Amino acid sequence: MTHRSLYIAWALLVALSFGSTALSASGIWAQWPIVAGVAVMALAWQKARIILADYMGLQRAPRWRRGFDVCLTGLCLLMLALYAAPLVL
Repeated sequence: MTHRSLYIAWALLVALSFGSTALSASGIWAQWPIVAGVAVMALAWQKARIILADYMGLQRAPRWRRGFDVCLTGLCLLMLALYAAPLVL
């Protein structure tokens, strides 16, 4: 892992953090809470994937990365379902 790739990963994490901050400050929660929840969860999912791949070195272990991706996706979908359940029902 080079310093350049770490800087790129860091810049992506900062950009995704700004995106989720802008989304939460925009007031979209009042109009479309489920859409906002999906967007925030997608941003968090991508940030977690960057951290796992670039900072924890899972780029060099594709099978482990796939396993973590599956578990992370399942966890994010579960949290999204738990968030959306009271809004839908």
